[in-house]
Amino acid sequence: MEERISKQSEINIKVDLNANNLPIQMNWSASDGGIENQNASAFLLSIWNPEEKNTMKIDLWTKDMTIEEMKQFFHQSLLTMADSFEKATGEHLISEDLRDYCFHFAEKMNILPEK
Repeated sequence: MEERISKQSEINIKVDLNANNLPIQMNWSASDGGIENQNASAFLLSIWNPEEKNTMKIDLWTKDMTIEEMKQFFHQSLLTMADSFEKATGEHLISEDLRDYCFHFAEKMNILPEK
């Protein structure tokens, strides 16, 4: 039995490009989240294609995003992926391994908070 759609939500990402097609500004909106034209410096979008059993992705960042910001962005993205994976699969132990790697990543990138 096909499930009936009760509502739709829309997420929009606007990317302004320079003459060389490099992102110079990005803004996003999410109708369901009350987010309207919020500034962004980077995004990673992964979409699963069930027919091809493959991930399609877009990774963009603005030309002004610093290396330090990128390190933090990736660290936080990896942590979020560990949380999402655990929530989706219930695989606690491997999710903890991913979080351990995130700590290692932060240590190697020298982005751990000062004690």
